[in-house]
Amino acid sequence: MGTVSELCVSSLQTFLCPAVKPPQEAPVPDDLTPEEQQELENIRRRKQELLEDIQRLKDEIAEVTSEIENLGSTEERKNMQRNKQVAMGRKKFNMDPKKGIQFLIENDLLKNTSDDIAQFLYKGEGLNKTAIGDYLGERQFLWSFRLPGEAQKIDRMMEAFAQRYCQCNPGVFQSTDTCYILSFAIIMLNTSLHNPNVKDKPTVERFISMNRGINDGGDLPEDLLRNLYESIKNEPFKIPEDDGNDLTHTFFNPDREGWLLKLGGGRVKTWKRRWFILTDNCLYYFEYTTDKEPRGIIPLENLSIKEVEDKKPNCFELFIPDNKDQVIKACKTEADGRVVEGNHTFYRISAPTAEEKDEWMNSIKAAISRDPFYEMLAARKKKVSSMKRH
Repeated sequence: MGTVSELCVSSLQTFLCPAVKPPQEAPVPDDLTPEEQQELENIRRRKQELLEDIQRLKDEIAEVTSEIENLGSTEERKNMQRNKQVAMGRKKFNMDPKKGIQFLIENDLLKNTSDDIAQFLYKGEGLNKTAIGDYLGERQFLWSFRLPGEAQKIDRMMEAFAQRYCQCNPGVFQSTDTCYILSFAIIMLNTSLHNPNVKDKPTVERFISMNRGINDGGDLPEDLLRNLYESIKNEPFKIPEDDGNDLTHTFFNPDREGWLLKLGGGRVKTWKRRWFILTDNCLYYFEYTTDKEPRGIIPLENLSIKEVEDKKPNCFELFIPDNKDQVIKACKTEADGRVVEGNHTFYRISAPTAEEKDEWMNSIKAAISRDPFYEMLAARKKKVSSMKRH
């Protein structure tokens, strides 16, 4: 079976050449003395211990090597995690500006200083323009974000713009009220000149006449007003497009929302249950509350509303008061996804209860009559006129 020396050499060769598969360990020969058998056992045990030590060292070296290789990617992972949190903060901001800013500050993604927050809003990466307008409107300037719909927010924002403009351009206007009124006049002029629904386009003479006496009782230079008119007429200013789905954010904080029945406009008149949202002087209706886009949009401009009798209870009707046979300017989405003009000469709607019918009618009447631009402009002109008398 071999001497002890031969067995030792065999064991050492196996140890020094680990790539070679070691032979199956032979049993202890019978012709060895007890001392030789013990020595062989010790050698085999030591060999096993050395092999285990080598394997442990190899594992440790592999672990250290992996750590060295991943040292650079660890920073990359941190950056990726930070970018994910920033993206989450932007989404939260678009849904609720205050909560979005709070999230970014709490996660050390944004410093709680006016300069850092202003810089974040100014860059506007991934931010909804209406949400920016809402956030600034809450705090007391038009081309980089959208004006919010609420009159008080618009008033605060335009007041802040007027103050800042006069601070940066001293001597142009007698007061911030002049800048405030002229800014609104420019916005309305832009709408009147370039909105296809406005048939009576203002002339430059009317624009000049509208703005007489707004400069602390005096008139602004006629050349200034003419240049403004021609500039807006030749090139309308446009609000930048949002990066996200702006239509989704239109429906936050609506004037009213709820389930109503709507009479179809096809040959076969059927009642369909729809989720209605009233906001921004428009009535939107959806098939489901979870839908991101409406099935139809009814602009309330030039419409009237009245209570009507029908087999269905609690009905009211939207119609054009001067021409009941005229098709209402509205749009709807067909089953194949095409957006087409509506074919309704009236919209008949049924509420679940008489109380809800009255509430819907009052809300729609308020939306039809409410015009925050003209209301605030009239109030500011009244203020300037009062100052002139005193």
